[in-house]
Amino acid sequence: PMAQLHTPSGQVVSVLPLGDQLRSARTTAILKAEQLEIVRVVLLAGNEMKEHKAPGEITVQCIEGRIEFRMPGTSRILEPGDLIHLLSLEPHALRALTDSSALVTMRVSRQG
Repeated sequence: PMAQLHTPSGQVVSVLPLGDQLRSARTTAILKAEQLEIVRVVLLAGNEMKEHKAPGEITVQCIEGRIEFRMPGTSRILEPGDLIHLLSLEPHALRALTDSSALVTMRVSRQG
């Protein structure tokens, strides 16, 4: 289960590379707000997130490592500093080519 960290509005959070701590780190939620969710995804070399779709638009920014980002018919290699945007419901999968972490920002809508 992912740690549920609710970062208060106005608080500064570091998203620098984890470096030496990467291998022991886990995927963690940084922010879960009304319209926005931000998660640091940690994938060790060879591990993947199987194909899925997000209900809202997303961005994936590689913080460290190398990540293969697959979409139907194409794939891109994300390296540190690279960012990719996808529209709602676009299928995608990620595979770590080396130990990696990425910042995933998702538009969500939490209606009661």
